[in-house]
Amino acid sequence: MEATRVISTTTIKAPSDNNNTNPTPKIHLTPWDLTYLPIETIQKGLLFHNPNNEEKQDISIQIQHLKNTLSTTLSFFPLLTGRFDIIHNEHEDNKNATCYILCNNSGVLFVHAVAENTSVSDIIESKYVPSIVHSFFPLNGVKNYEATSQPLLAVQVTELIDGIFIACTLNHAAADGKSFWHFMNSWAEISRGNNKISKLPSFQRFFYDTIDQPIRFPFTKEDETYSGNPSLLRERIFHFSKEEIAKFKSKANEEANTDQISSLQALLSHVWKSVLRNKHVDPQEVIHYVLMIGVRPRTVPPLEEDYFGNAAIICVVTMKAGEVLESGVGKVALEMNKAISSYTGDNIKSQYEYWVRNPMLLSLVNGASTNAMATSSSPRFNVYGNDFGWGKPLAVRTGPANKATGKVTLHEGVEKGSVDIELCLPYEILEALGNDPYFMNAIP
Repeated sequence: MEATRVISTTTIKAPSDNNNTNPTPKIHLTPWDLTYLPIETIQKGLLFHNPNNEEKQDISIQIQHLKNTLSTTLSFFPLLTGRFDIIHNEHEDNKNATCYILCNNSGVLFVHAVAENTSVSDIIESKYVPSIVHSFFPLNGVKNYEATSQPLLAVQVTELIDGIFIACTLNHAAADGKSFWHFMNSWAEISRGNNKISKLPSFQRFFYDTIDQPIRFPFTKEDETYSGNPSLLRERIFHFSKEEIAKFKSKANEEANTDQISSLQALLSHVWKSVLRNKHVDPQEVIHYVLMIGVRPRTVPPLEEDYFGNAAIICVVTMKAGEVLESGVGKVALEMNKAISSYTGDNIKSQYEYWVRNPMLLSLVNGASTNAMATSSSPRFNVYGNDFGWGKPLAVRTGPANKATGKVTLHEGVEKGSVDIELCLPYEILEALGNDPYFMNAIP
């Protein structure tokens, strides 16, 4: 498989509205948004069979269709065609920056590329995610704060021998995973021929009454990079069926003598235990599992379901390695459940207010650790409903952004109720997992 070749790049804007005489709107960012400024973007892509069957010469028509429908979709998402404005001021408390999104329709990047020697089966049937997949994504290596000049959204459509790959790179300080898939679902609707989208996004950012706007925070453009060696990491996808997940949940609740443990908590506990066993960790070592908790239904009052922005907080489960390894999946899952359940409306508010007083931005340098695993995305997001007019996706893959040892990415599986887990770990650990009966017996 050879490298991807770029054919063209275009800037796509929302259709101009000559009747709009209002000043260009600004969207101020919340702590949930600002915390992502120093790290990289959200990168997700969908694999499809060639929509034109054998008519490869007509792909240009399909590319133009995607450009046109993207422009139409952006009329419902004016935030995505804007840019960041980061303003630096001098303050005694060293909180010297503010940031907002300027909705000025500067446009999104659209890349048309081709991978002439890569087929659909090369991607789907490969034991490990092929390295060429990373080249299917635009804006690789771009940090979120660079959106003062870089687009908030970039799309790359890559032609394969017998398929196409539609990849989106979305600024993580502008939106979270739920918002990402809201946009993708909407674009697919417009591409199928709808004149409007079924769920309008809400762009009104959430601020507690106690918070002054804009929020001031300390910020410098120091180039922080992951201190590990990304070339040693591989990505492998493991599929868990609805039936096996139900078994995990039943076993976990029985062991913990409760009915509160969710399917996902039980599944992630199984994965955590399996990875630790194959890493041969010191039983006395303190380890962490990092979870992202959606807060749309947890704030008081709850946020709108279609709130477009970041609405998630970090939850860390801390245990000793020996505890995780020697306990049943029920005890580990119960610890996860307790940690997640502690995030009530009051807890979320106090954490939000604490961040404003003591701002802390994320960094892979600080977050990457050999004794931590971290979960991103969710199997609740609608991946396989993204029919652009030529059928449902065959698979979902992620780009290279924010890849570090122990990253766990969740997606819904093709079959209803199933879950695909992408593990990013050193090759030898992934090989050991693949040869571990305890782990693999749960995989069809």
